[in-house]
Amino acid sequence: MSKIALVDDDRNILTSVSMTLEAEGFEVETYNDGQSALDAFNKKMPDMAVLDIKMPRMDGMDLLQRLRQKSSMPVIFLTSKDDEIDEVLGLRMGADDYVKKPFSQRLLVERIRALLRRQDAVSGEVVADGEDTKVMERGNLRMDPLRHAVSWKGRDVSLTVTEFLLLQALAQRPGFVKSRDQLMDVAYDDQVYVDDRTIDSHIKRLRKKMRTADEEFSAIETLYGIGYRYNEE
Repeated sequence: MSKIALVDDDRNILTSVSMTLEAEGFEVETYNDGQSALDAFNKKMPDMAVLDIKMPRMDGMDLLQRLRQKSSMPVIFLTSKDDEIDEVLGLRMGADDYVKKPFSQRLLVERIRALLRRQDAVSGEVVADGEDTKVMERGNLRMDPLRHAVSWKGRDVSLTVTEFLLLQALAQRPGFVKSRDQLMDVAYDDQVYVDDRTIDSHIKRLRKKMRTADEEFSAIETLYGIGYRYNEE
């Protein structure tokens, strides 16, 4: 049973969404501000967090930033209807996905299940023989899917599930272009629609993390209007 942390200062959302998730077989912990959630996470991490952005004491952005210092746990943001800036900023800070308020609870459940499936596949909890489970080395890059481990020039790089899957898809075929649609298929289930800026934001975050290991990192090339390509270094 996966444990989901739901963090929102709207008591109605906490009550209704937690009831829905529990009916779907999840264990749910609820918090009405970011600081309370962080205090609990410091003791034991849940399997996934669903975070509102605007909250008292500590907002969702600050909480995500603290989380990403210690964990690649999957995170979904709940964003306001017209707050596109928050969506893009959240993705660049390391969120895996976002759902706009007001939202369908069925949509949120689908997003949660899709992200947990990706997490299981990357962490090796669902193991199948094939290229996606083998250690891959491409020049300075080393990826171990079953351990969710990435290194560049021997230095470890901590990636979220989405970032890992995107890098793996690009590096599997150096020199070949992957369109945004192809990368969406890798990172998200068919039933989940995301727009181009979601993939772009994840790629920007991925590059930034790789540059923490090597400030000269340039293996991921943007082909404007087409997609992205991994160039083996």
